[in-house]
Amino acid sequence: MHPNKKRLRRSMMFLNCQKPGLIKDPYIYGPDSIILDLEDAVAESQKDAARFSLFHALKEIDYHSVERVVRINGLDTPHWKEDIRVCVAGGADTIRIAKTESAADVHTVEEHVLAAEREFGRPEGSTLLMAALESCLGVLHALEICRSSERLIGIALSGGDYTKDLQTTITGTGDELSGARQYMIMAARAAKVQCWDTVFTNRADREGFARETRLIKRMGFDGKSLVNPRQIAVVHEIFTPGEKEVIFAEKVVQEIDEKKSLGIGVFIVDGKMIDIAFYDGAKRTLAMAKAAGRYKGDL
Repeated sequence: MHPNKKRLRRSMMFLNCQKPGLIKDPYIYGPDSIILDLEDAVAESQKDAARFSLFHALKEIDYHSVERVVRINGLDTPHWKEDIRVCVAGGADTIRIAKTESAADVHTVEEHVLAAEREFGRPEGSTLLMAALESCLGVLHALEICRSSERLIGIALSGGDYTKDLQTTITGTGDELSGARQYMIMAARAAKVQCWDTVFTNRADREGFARETRLIKRMGFDGKSLVNPRQIAVVHEIFTPGEKEVIFAEKVVQEIDEKKSLGIGVFIVDGKMIDIAFYDGAKRTLAMAKAAGRYKGDL
């Protein structure tokens, strides 16, 4: 498995490659990942200029520990093949496939990525993939998409296009997205990949953003796509285990490790009844806290 396939990705912030000022130093805001956008944010007449900016940014800017994802143009456009060549030549970490509707879409991109890795001398398999699901058909094919490639790190919901295809609109309640969200989470977990929620575009509604982020955390998402650096701290706070969660997880792991060899299957921790089924969840809590710098113990 690629060493970065399961890395921490709570926040994925979109940045327009058409605007060099936006992509020169976004690492200062501390996102887990940035999405350098060649698709919707870039005017049709500026695709070549955006690719030029992207290539030089990837080659010349030290983004420190921030993952560099590039959203390429859809497979129904004349741009995606050259997008892939520039991504691989520049050394992008991950390519986000827009408007993914089938495993075949992932396979098509994967073939061109492999050809580009060979062309530009990058290690084969070094460029990861993620798939954006933006239609009803894409959501219904979520499981086959999640299982399509060893390069695939996960799937992301694109709420605007999805609700348009669903013939409704974003309401702010989450009702129109609930089916897609739950189905995508189930597909991702079944395939053991990650899953990210759509952007929240009302930048002025901070409470609404926090409420939606808490909702998708409860649903099981790994993180959220973002459009504003002010949203990063909210996402990280909600998705990072707090001190009480970490302490409880430590106790659960310790209790089970000590007693499972004795044939004891049910334990009491802080007045709560637990069993072996809690073990993996507690270990995940500690792993996430460690990746976020909030836990120093051994895993």
